[in-house]
Amino acid sequence: MSLIDSTSSVLVVLPTKPYFDQVAAGLSLYLSIVGRKDVSVFCPSPMMVGFSRLIGVDKISAELGKKNLTIKFVKYEASNIDKVGYDIENGEFKLTITPKAGFISPQKDQITMDYSGTTADLVMLVGGANDSHFPILSTPDLANSKIVHVGTRVLETGREVLSFAKPGSTTSELVANLIKENGLTIDPDVATNLVMGIEDGSNNFSGSDVTPETFEVFAYLLRSGGQRVPRVKLSPANFPPGAIPTKPFNAPNVSEVHQQVVTPISQVETQAEIPSAETGVETPEVNPPSDWLQPKIFKGTNVS
Repeated sequence: MSLIDSTSSVLVVLPTKPYFDQVAAGLSLYLSIVGRKDVSVFCPSPMMVGFSRLIGVDKISAELGKKNLTIKFVKYEASNIDKVGYDIENGEFKLTITPKAGFISPQKDQITMDYSGTTADLVMLVGGANDSHFPILSTPDLANSKIVHVGTRVLETGREVLSFAKPGSTTSELVANLIKENGLTIDPDVATNLVMGIEDGSNNFSGSDVTPETFEVFAYLLRSGGQRVPRVKLSPANFPPGAIPTKPFNAPNVSEVHQQVVTPISQVETQAEIPSAETGVETPEVNPPSDWLQPKIFKGTNVS
């Protein structure tokens, strides 16, 4: 690909909330360029668990390039700083922060470092339909970068874009052809990602856009070392014992429930109202003592 040959750095960009097929295609494009150019792959959205079977998915970054190193002092008043200087000692860079009189220097736990900016000469957009899928296009750092788009539909954008978009069953199929036609590397890792992308994006070749060329590309990828990696289906065996409850907590055993005898409330009330004479059990009559109603006189004992 003459565009890649004429550049020093390439940035592969995935759309927001990408499909599995798009991630597979973007990763494959990235892996095919690694070793030839300074290349990185970026996605503004976090990777889903389902993408973990793709080779090299950990290479996808949520940071847009590492052109500049930014150092910040968290919760430290900038007005407390008197001056900032630097020195080169034994070939090492040394940054010195001098506070104003009466103030202390920033503490170590207040220092944060991050990267920002990109120096990509060529930006390759994978998938997507319009500018909203690639918010990175509004970044000033890419104002002078060449923009290329690969996808199954033409990108609607206000930027000047070189389009390699055309109808196809999947983005992975288009990227496979692009890599092959331009002499880029298709090793088993690249081929395996593209195989998975085509299978997933075409719904196992049941999509209406699947053509004989789709099967030809798929066969070429298999001959290049591509492997068909099945989706991992979660089952109770994937979880430790006790992680999945099999019945409600403190639920009584079904057999125990059937063994319990429950007396209806109406029956209990009826039994309470039945006189003892009707039960056939004679209740003995108890008479109080004869002096029970007489006044009682307490006789004390003298203590000498």
